[in-house]
Amino acid sequence: MPSVKRAVVFGGTGFIGRYVVKRLAQLGYVVRVAGRDPERAQPLKPMGFVGQIVPYYAPLDDEPAVRKVLDGTELAVNLVGILFERKKGDFLRVHRDGAERVARLARSLGVARLVHVSAIGADAASPSLYGQSKAAGEAAVRAAFPDATILRPSVVFGPEDAFFNRFARLAQISPILPVIAGETRMQPVYVGDVADAVLAGLTRDDLPASLFELGGPRIWRFREILEYVLKETNRRRLLLPLPMGLARLQARLFELLPNPPLTRDQLLLLSRDNVVGEHMPGLPELGIVPTPVELVVPDYLRAYRRRTPAPLPTPA
Repeated sequence: MPSVKRAVVFGGTGFIGRYVVKRLAQLGYVVRVAGRDPERAQPLKPMGFVGQIVPYYAPLDDEPAVRKVLDGTELAVNLVGILFERKKGDFLRVHRDGAERVARLARSLGVARLVHVSAIGADAASPSLYGQSKAAGEAAVRAAFPDATILRPSVVFGPEDAFFNRFARLAQISPILPVIAGETRMQPVYVGDVADAVLAGLTRDDLPASLFELGGPRIWRFREILEYVLKETNRRRLLLPLPMGLARLQARLFELLPNPPLTRDQLLLLSRDNVVGEHMPGLPELGIVPTPVELVVPDYLRAYRRRTPAPLPTPA
């Protein structure tokens, strides 16, 4: 009787996580979906047979819980990340300390493969606390689990994304779209390609490197992305450049909200391009053909499209 293959995905209920869980289930793994709220994993269960998708309570700051969910698994993926701090130090607690805990315990428990998903912009010299903490997390993972595969995606898009969908929703209700750092370059990458890269890191023995930056086939300026959203939703809106000083003031006010749409730290990230570095291995080196924005995004932006009135019938 064949032995049961087990994998654990930290952050498996998130945007990328759902795609990773589905792919692991298709390969026959029993997938432990680890997080702070196991109930959020319940909708993932139909992705596998009965008992194949198993929710676990295992927040990254709970060492015994992290140890328990890793014990007996062959593969581990850490997708956990936050975009803003609810209290000072959250970035380091999640991106560095949590990542180190997963890597260290995975190594000690004999987990064969670990994939850690970071982000383009991870840099100890970044002006952003987010970028600094992502770099600290990579260093901690590499120290604890030297053979780990680290992936740095650019902005990730797909039907459930918080990127194209956000701007399309804003265009529905506002006659003006503010443009902050409109010349900043981005390289949006399809969520399915990111999930395929995770699976490559978990299953392939011939990887050409252990650090990959993931981007799509086209580099866009931020303003071009907004123009594309308006075109695909059939809307005319004023694209209004917002001075950085005014943007910082707005972000400061947003930070008073429970889930701010923009923070001052994110403005610092926007000051730098978010593209694959020159000579960095990426999707092509993993054998993955990058999916264009134009092949996927129009289908889900259709829900936001302004309907033009049907022409009146021509009198007989």
